Amino acid sequence: MADVSEKSSRPALLAGLGLFIAFEIVAFYGLQYLTSGLGESNQNQPENTIVSNWVKTMVFFVAHLTLVIAAMLVLSNRLPRRYRGQMMGWFYLAVVMSFVLIIPLFG
Repeated sequence: MADVSEKSSRPALLAGLGLFIAFEIVAFYGLQYLTSGLGESNQNQPENTIVSNWVKTMVFFVAHLTLVIAAMLVLSNRLPRRYRGQMMGWFYLAVVMSFVLIIPLFG
Protein backbone atom coordinates (compact mmCIF):
# COMPACT_ATOMS: atom_id res chain seq x y z
CA MET A 1 0.00 0.00 0.00
CA ALA A 2 1.55 3.28 -1.11
CA ASP A 3 1.75 6.30 1.13
CA VAL A 4 -0.53 8.87 -0.40
CA SER A 5 -0.20 12.23 1.27
CA GLU A 6 -3.47 13.89 2.05
CA LYS A 7 -3.98 17.56 1.37
CA SER A 8 -4.27 19.75 4.42
CA SER A 9 -7.78 20.91 5.17
CA ARG A 10 -8.77 24.56 5.41
CA PRO A 11 -8.90 24.55 9.25
CA ALA A 12 -5.42 23.01 9.35
CA LEU A 13 -4.09 25.72 7.03
CA LEU A 14 -5.74 28.46 9.09
CA ALA A 15 -4.31 26.98 12.28
CA GLY A 16 -0.89 26.88 10.62
CA LEU A 17 -1.24 30.51 9.56
CA GLY A 18 -2.26 31.57 13.06
CA LEU A 19 0.64 29.72 14.65
CA PHE A 20 3.04 31.13 12.04
CA ILE A 21 1.91 34.70 12.76
CA ALA A 22 2.20 34.11 16.51
CA PHE A 23 5.70 32.65 16.06
CA GLU A 24 6.85 35.59 13.94
CA ILE A 25 5.48 38.17 16.40
CA VAL A 26 7.15 36.51 19.39
CA ALA A 27 10.40 36.01 17.45
CA PHE A 28 10.46 39.63 16.24
CA TYR A 29 9.83 41.24 19.61
CA GLY A 30 12.18 38.84 21.39
CA LEU A 31 14.99 39.46 18.92
CA GLN A 32 14.29 43.19 18.91
CA TYR A 33 14.76 43.18 22.67
CA LEU A 34 17.95 41.12 22.42
CA THR A 35 19.45 43.40 19.76
CA SER A 36 18.27 46.68 21.29
CA GLY A 37 21.76 47.57 22.54
CA LEU A 38 23.29 47.18 19.09
CA GLY A 39 23.25 49.81 16.34
CA GLU A 40 22.53 53.52 16.33
CA SER A 41 19.08 54.70 17.34
CA ASN A 42 19.49 58.03 15.50
CA GLN A 43 20.11 57.23 11.84
CA ASN A 44 20.62 60.85 10.74
CA GLN A 45 23.69 61.87 12.73
CA PRO A 46 26.91 62.91 10.96
CA GLU A 47 29.21 60.35 12.61
CA ASN A 48 26.83 57.44 12.01
CA THR A 49 28.58 54.48 10.45
CA ILE A 50 27.12 51.46 8.77
CA VAL A 51 29.19 49.04 10.86
CA SER A 52 27.13 49.08 14.07
CA ASN A 53 23.86 48.83 12.15
CA TRP A 54 25.30 46.03 10.03
CA VAL A 55 26.17 44.07 13.18
CA LYS A 56 22.63 44.52 14.50
CA THR A 57 21.18 43.42 11.16
CA MET A 58 23.34 40.32 10.92
CA VAL A 59 22.75 39.29 14.55
CA PHE A 60 19.00 39.65 14.02
CA PHE A 61 19.08 37.77 10.72
CA VAL A 62 21.21 34.85 11.97
CA ALA A 63 19.24 34.55 15.22
CA HIS A 64 15.94 34.58 13.31
CA LEU A 65 17.13 31.88 10.94
CA THR A 66 18.34 29.83 13.90
CA LEU A 67 14.90 30.08 15.52
CA VAL A 68 13.17 29.16 12.26
CA ILE A 69 15.38 26.12 11.63
CA ALA A 70 15.05 24.95 15.24
CA ALA A 71 11.25 25.33 15.09
CA MET A 72 11.14 23.43 11.81
CA LEU A 73 13.24 20.56 13.18
CA VAL A 74 11.12 20.27 16.32
CA LEU A 75 7.80 20.53 14.50
CA SER A 76 8.76 18.11 11.73
CA ASN A 77 9.29 15.46 14.41
CA ARG A 78 6.20 16.33 16.46
CA LEU A 79 3.52 16.87 13.82
CA PRO A 80 1.44 14.04 12.41
CA ARG A 81 2.38 13.05 8.86
CA ARG A 82 -0.67 14.63 7.23
CA TYR A 83 0.36 18.11 8.43
CA ARG A 84 4.03 17.87 7.49
CA GLY A 85 3.28 18.96 3.93
CA GLN A 86 2.75 22.50 5.18
CA MET A 87 6.18 22.72 6.80
CA MET A 88 8.25 23.69 3.76
CA GLY A 89 5.79 26.41 2.74
CA TRP A 90 5.90 28.00 6.18
CA PHE A 91 9.70 27.61 6.24
CA TYR A 92 10.13 29.46 2.94
CA LEU A 93 7.75 32.18 4.10
CA ALA A 94 9.75 32.55 7.33
CA VAL A 95 12.98 32.95 5.35
CA VAL A 96 11.37 35.77 3.34
CA MET A 97 10.10 37.28 6.60
CA SER A 98 13.71 37.37 7.85
CA PHE A 99 14.41 40.01 5.24
CA VAL A 100 11.09 41.83 5.67
CA LEU A 101 11.41 42.10 9.48
CA ILE A 102 14.68 44.03 9.15
CA ILE A 103 12.67 47.06 7.94
CA PRO A 104 10.61 47.52 11.15
CA LEU A 105 13.66 46.61 13.23
CA PHE A 106 15.20 49.99 12.38
CA GLY A 107 11.88 51.84 12.23
